[in-house]
Amino acid sequence: AGAVRAPLSGPAEPPARCVCYGLGRFGRCPAARYQLAFLLLLLDELRVPPARCALFDPAFSAREAAALRALGLCLLADNEEGKHGVEGAATLFYMVHCGKALYNNLLWSNWSPAALSKLVIIGNSFRGIEERLLSRILERDYSYIAKVLKGVEEVALPSHPRYLDTFNDTSVHWFPLDKLQELSPEVWDFVEEPMYQDCEDLEIIRKGE
Repeated sequence: AGAVRAPLSGPAEPPARCVCYGLGRFGRCPAARYQLAFLLLLLDELRVPPARCALFDPAFSAREAAALRALGLCLLADNEEGKHGVEGAATLFYMVHCGKALYNNLLWSNWSPAALSKLVIIGNSFRGIEERLLSRILERDYSYIAKVLKGVEEVALPSHPRYLDTFNDTSVHWFPLDKLQELSPEVWDFVEEPMYQDCEDLEIIRKGE
């Protein structure tokens, strides 16, 4: 957990709250249990009270939801599809192995230098997404990820032989205000909500499904 504090020890405002998406069925899956344990360690390390951490996964069972509440965590009532604004508070988004559309939706919901500079994402490497996708697919389906690549700092989580499948391709991402302000002004003009009409492999569960 200390590896996450290191990149956040600079001028960035430390996270005051946390949102977790896509944790998975931790009652059945050991990898999801490790991810939950790491989340709890992170909250302790960053001094974020559990009551200020909200989670959502449409796969949670009633017993899993009850277990999370017993740990003092909160559950989001609705499927936001990742469209969660920081609302002026520095926020950690814990999104290990989530679909690309969730990251793209999150960026869209906070599409301004002021909001993005308060955002920290622990999730799939943006560099890895860029390397694995054809540029035309990245720009068409996940345009907000594509546009912010020059404004993001990224540090990979240290690898551990016991947790290779649990946290592989996972990085800490943050968005320094000075880097965001260096991007072309035109970058901020396009704020159309992502629809994914041409996306052949949408990796999220849509609201209402």
